[in-house]
Amino acid sequence: MQLTGLTAAAFTPLNNDATLDIDRIPGLVEHLLRDGVSALYVLGSTGEGISLTIHERQQTATAFVKAAASRVPVVVHVGHNCLQEAQTLAMHAQQIGASAISAVPPSYFGPDTTRSLVDCLATITAGAPDLPFYYYHIPAKTGVELDLNDFLRLASRQLPSLVGVKFSDTRLNAVSACAYTEKYDFLCGVDEMLLSAWMTRMRGAVGTTYNFAAPLYNRLIACCEQGRMEEARRHQERASTMINVILKTCGRPGFKAVMGLIGQDCGPHRLPHSTATPAQISEMHQALEAIGFFEWGRKHSN
Repeated sequence: MQLTGLTAAAFTPLNNDATLDIDRIPGLVEHLLRDGVSALYVLGSTGEGISLTIHERQQTATAFVKAAASRVPVVVHVGHNCLQEAQTLAMHAQQIGASAISAVPPSYFGPDTTRSLVDCLATITAGAPDLPFYYYHIPAKTGVELDLNDFLRLASRQLPSLVGVKFSDTRLNAVSACAYTEKYDFLCGVDEMLLSAWMTRMRGAVGTTYNFAAPLYNRLIACCEQGRMEEARRHQERASTMINVILKTCGRPGFKAVMGLIGQDCGPHRLPHSTATPAQISEMHQALEAIGFFEWGRKHSN
């Protein structure tokens, strides 16, 4: 399995009381497909999977797989601090027809060696032996650092379902120096670095801002494929400007709030994440209009 192009790290829609709003998922999926994403990554960091109950995660995964209806791959994040719960989620993902699973390692009591990390992932993937598996590398959240070569050397022996790494780290030099880039699928997990990731031969990316700015990033990818690197650089600059505006006005809650501005309201966050206030959203809206986001960020043609 190889994921190319844009994989949207989908938001999990919530009601105003922070309960699941499953009914909103089909419309969200249709929006993402219209915008040109190539796959969906559900219940990861953007989808607040760690903040949901096991039952809620199963409900959400089922709804996304059903709504996608095999038109694009659906990758279900199953990571959990309890490995047995993660294995249960993996088993469920396989039962409902997900295309692949992904997982962060436990983080409260995190693996202290690369071998321990691989053992943890082996326990998780045993629940879904028939599904491709993407390791979710996000050291800023998990505290789990690794040498990619050491990890993949061990994983190649113990994790037969491993197909790639969701690399949510700015240190792309680790990928450049990895001896396993031909064997495994590396996905860029930092939206601001899509162009840089392309230069390290990554051809797929998983990101939050692809929920509302996929047309912009698809133009960036098209420019890369056609060798128009100066144009690609301008698209990346615009994406970075957009992200900076959102973070400056709303912080990270702003990303979910943008969905409401484009007619795809996904509701509030669940604690411990805060939700953007109406005043913050208004300020962000004005700032995004000022930089022209709703023209160049949403349009599908050059």
